[in-house]
Amino acid sequence: MGRPGAGFVYLASQSPRRRQLLEQIGVKHELLLPGADEDAEALEAVQADEVPETYCARVTAAKLDAALMRLAARDLPPAPILCADTTVAIDGLILGKPADEADATRMLGLMSGRSHRVITAVAVADATRRVATLNVSEVEFAQLSAAQIERYVASREPFGKAGAYAIQSQAAAWIVKIAGSYSGIMGLPLFETAQLLDKFGFEF
Repeated sequence: MGRPGAGFVYLASQSPRRRQLLEQIGVKHELLLPGADEDAEALEAVQADEVPETYCARVTAAKLDAALMRLAARDLPPAPILCADTTVAIDGLILGKPADEADATRMLGLMSGRSHRVITAVAVADATRRVATLNVSEVEFAQLSAAQIERYVASREPFGKAGAYAIQSQAAAWIVKIAGSYSGIMGLPLFETAQLLDKFGFEF
């Protein structure tokens, strides 16, 4: 796998799961993270009446715009940049990263005994082209007791994660079934990502 030339992508994400998933398919990458002068969290603010799929695609595009500017400002070697964003939604409600324990408890309670959507947008660009895709998977949770939710929140696992959980964590014990992409639920749908990178000369 890989390609001639640059042979790597810049990953504009702090997610260790996305790094792990790129490594899984043999894609070399370098991190291209926001500097202290950038307000990365502001890019994730939800706009009025925004549906989850539109929100996820817009945030990913904004992250990619910021990363392209970052690459130019830092005078780094040219290579494609990959950005992604994962959003959890139940009905039309966007469940972002929980603000505190009460927020995490609220989100997990909403998903208890129900199905929710996990939406991951991926975008890749270099100096001459830009491509993007959107993956939507469905996850069904078992009915959760208050004690189960309390223990999980106390583990601190929900924090920093859209929807207050990670599929590769202990929350996997609650998942009745999934329909879609396991890697997409983790944060980077590998089939779709490989299709995008193929356009930049990577081979799979």
